[in-house]
Amino acid sequence: MLIHPQFDPVAIHLGPVAVHWYGLMYLLGFALFLTLGKYRLNKGDNVLTVPQLDDMLMYGAVGVVVGGRLGEVLFYEPGFYFSHPLEIFMVWKGGMSFHGGFLGVLIAVALYGRKIGRGFWQLTDFIAPLVPLGLAAGRIGNFINGELWGRVASPSLPWAMLFPQARMQDIAEAQQSSDLMNMLMQYGGLLRHPSQLYEFMLEGIALFSVLWLYSAKKRATGQVSALFLIGYGVARFVSEYFRNPDAGIFGKSDVISMGQWLSLPMIIIGLALFVFFGKRKRA
Repeated sequence: MLIHPQFDPVAIHLGPVAVHWYGLMYLLGFALFLTLGKYRLNKGDNVLTVPQLDDMLMYGAVGVVVGGRLGEVLFYEPGFYFSHPLEIFMVWKGGMSFHGGFLGVLIAVALYGRKIGRGFWQLTDFIAPLVPLGLAAGRIGNFINGELWGRVASPSLPWAMLFPQARMQDIAEAQQSSDLMNMLMQYGGLLRHPSQLYEFMLEGIALFSVLWLYSAKKRATGQVSALFLIGYGVARFVSEYFRNPDAGIFGKSDVISMGQWLSLPMIIIGLALFVFFGKRKRA
């Protein structure tokens, strides 16, 4: 049995100023984006100049933070945030929706592409392989915060983990099953999947590897972007089976979670676009 390390969510205390790990992970994601992007540009990809890459990151950063927070508010916890509106601005506490941030980035890229005279799909094909390592950094931030813990796991699973932050939910779930109550009494809590680390591997490392290798060769315009939609949608859909389901606007369900509902359109649209762009290239 493993126990979550209970990290201090504040990485650096500077008097009245507190620098949170969650914010540092976002900065790491942006730094990785720039590093990988400049590497691609130095290898001969001329879709952007280095100054334009810096500018697009600024557009994207605003899009991901505003969209991610609004997505969390509207898709997952509208009741809480509408009752506590000031909490909407407390992003350092965590609570960012990928799907909302994704929509925010798409809007930002479209606006910046229009400004510099670049095609939308041309830009998204360039940035798609640069994104997954930033997603991986975000999942590490989730793990450090001890949030988004997983579903109950078997004690025989070597990496099953006890999350002290989930104590109240452990008690509520244990009351529904004698087996869970026995686990609660034996371990002091319910053992769970460290689903943040599953998402780190699937949405981050695995997706980055696929997109980086696929985009290394010339592809039909739009196909790298389509593969991102498919890859992220599948990775998120699978990882949601191990993540404790969020209630969301459709209510809490063990059959299909809010994250899966939002990932299904990504997979369907991604498949359609991949085929469409492939046929257009052959034509």
